[in-house]
Amino acid sequence: MPAGGSAAAAAIAVAAALLEKASTLSSKQWASAEVALEQAHALRLRAEELVEADAHAYMSFVEATRAVKGLRGQARDRALSPARAATVDVPLAIARLGAETVELAGELAAHGNPNLRADAMVAATLAAAAATAAARLIAVNLSGASRDPRLVEAQKTARAAADAADSLGL
Repeated sequence: MPAGGSAAAAAIAVAAALLEKASTLSSKQWASAEVALEQAHALRLRAEELVEADAHAYMSFVEATRAVKGLRGQARDRALSPARAATVDVPLAIARLGAETVELAGELAAHGNPNLRADAMVAATLAAAAATAAARLIAVNLSGASRDPRLVEAQKTARAAADAADSLGL
């Protein structure tokens, strides 16, 4: 059963697919289009893996929560810790991947086929939104641990991705 992180990862997969198209059709304009195509393909495959990883992390957390119903305090926290960690680690990977996708989109917007610049811009917008969504999931999943370094990293990564995507529209 997919959850919010799966949706964010799926958005990155769609963005990367747009970049695959733009790369494929940019070989005449850009000598590095083939390298960009390989990068876009790898980003899409990784995003697809994260769709599944997030669904598994979510279901593991739900199952762990059900399994510890009678436990209280530290015993409950210890039992939930591995499942809770995955609900942070997977969205963090999604945020990082979103930022990587925005970076490649910027390269394609700058150097690729000018007729596909809008596709690169849309890819950047989708990937940045996915990074932001992942950062918000981490904030919720950490519930109140605003100084956790993973949350700080995710928020910084999402802001940088959003800024980079916004700059492509200029």
